[in-house]
Amino acid sequence: MRRTLLAAATLAAATGLATTAIGHDDDGPRPLRPDATWTTVFTPPAGVGIEGLTADKRGVLYAPGRVTGAPCPVFKAGTGVVGTLPAPCNPAGLAFGPDGRLYIADNGKIMVLRPNDRTPPTAEVYAEGVPGSNGVAWDERGDLWVSDGGTGQGRVWRIGRDRVPVEALRVQPMASDALPGGVGRDVRGLPPGTITITETSRAASNTLGSQAIVANGLAFGRDGTLFIADTARGAIWRVFIDRRGRILSKTGCDTTFAANTLCLDNVLVQHPYLDGADGIVLDGEGTIFVAANERNAMIAVTEKGRAVELYRNAAGADRLRNVGPLEFPTSPVLVGKRLCTTSSDTARRDNFPATPGQGPKINCVS
Repeated sequence: MRRTLLAAATLAAATGLATTAIGHDDDGPRPLRPDATWTTVFTPPAGVGIEGLTADKRGVLYAPGRVTGAPCPVFKAGTGVVGTLPAPCNPAGLAFGPDGRLYIADNGKIMVLRPNDRTPPTAEVYAEGVPGSNGVAWDERGDLWVSDGGTGQGRVWRIGRDRVPVEALRVQPMASDALPGGVGRDVRGLPPGTITITETSRAASNTLGSQAIVANGLAFGRDGTLFIADTARGAIWRVFIDRRGRILSKTGCDTTFAANTLCLDNVLVQHPYLDGADGIVLDGEGTIFVAANERNAMIAVTEKGRAVELYRNAAGADRLRNVGPLEFPTSPVLVGKRLCTTSSDTARRDNFPATPGQGPKINCVS
């Protein structure tokens, strides 16, 4: 049975990752060649942010815009606005469905539209009841899987043809709310500066930047395996699913979490390279490409779980890495010989402060 992946991943599977910038050896991908060039292929209008990114069957890129207090535009790179999302809106992940329509995670809902540059349509609600809707991916059965993103609970839903979300699993959250006071740990990303620790408390004085997102980007492998980007841990989870959409991977190992919470054995890889893992996409060889937003970096993970740093912004004279070309990258897509990603230019960790004169964009490397 054919495995249904994100449109961009399907394209990559057809062509392989024969990119001119990313080489391979017997052990997997190598870092980008020194002469690799990142090119900005789309910049939204001033005041409009972007995060999600996908491609249609022809390899044309699409990204939803973020606007406060107004309808959010959906852009087609090289063309312009091809649809809108009703306000209030805060779109994230998006993917083309089996029916050719574009499905967009937005404010706890899944919105859908058919892009049209002549008469841009207003998106309609496809499904509700997915708090924090963030990453999206289609499985071989035509079901849509959705992660809960910034809610920090690690939920992943499956939405069938009845449009009713069913909670399929949870990634272990950083802190459990099942017991009074919670159980777990905290991850903090700090901006450039000096960390001051007092001798009396032994606690860092700068406590801003807590990171709780554990279920972010989603992508399916050729055999139907689901991969989940864990932003807080800097990890990729691997989930085995049968042809009926049932979870085969072990759950329920920790009674302080919900019974459908994945056991830690399901972590394929956790690595400092992956700090801030956001969106993910697979090529035809099973390599996972990860946008590590907190490090302004692009990482590859092999089928065996080896992490390779493909690219990271060079440090400037001020020893910061916030100038570009990557500025808080979020959503990688493979299109033929190109690896593309959005940069939302969020002021966090390696991208702090967000450099004036830069801004949200889509970059491709080849």
